[in-house]
Amino acid sequence: MSMLTIRNFEEFAQHEGAELGVSDYHTITQQQINQFADATLDHQWIHLDAERAKTESPFKSTIAHGYLTVSLLPYLWGKIITVENLKMQVNYEIESLRFKEPVLVENQVRLKAKLLSLKNLRGIAKAQIEVTLEIKDSKKPAYTGVVTFLYHFND
Repeated sequence: MSMLTIRNFEEFAQHEGAELGVSDYHTITQQQINQFADATLDHQWIHLDAERAKTESPFKSTIAHGYLTVSLLPYLWGKIITVENLKMQVNYEIESLRFKEPVLVENQVRLKAKLLSLKNLRGIAKAQIEVTLEIKDSKKPAYTGVVTFLYHFND
């Protein structure tokens, strides 16, 4: 599926209720996990200590922070859709996000997105998107949820 390009509210509205696409896979590396730990001050051993994780973790590997996987949403979303003619995009809301499966170091993840609804709020497009972060070769996704973005299109 090729990347979707949206230029205005009307073009976006044509996709309401439809799957918008699936991103390419992104590999979660230990370096990325370590950098996220430093940025967020969350240095729990299950994320950082590979030797300890091999023996003490039920996953036998380090795992990505759940919030690291959530923070990839804008990046992966940008691999599915290009929104042009914008003044600004705002991350507005995350609701009913549920973590379902840990993401182990070196797992590959991708985002699947469906446009649930699109509302025009006095010229601002409020897009509610169902998201699923899939893990390659796993039956369960890392998480599912609904995110809302606000798009301020140019006149």
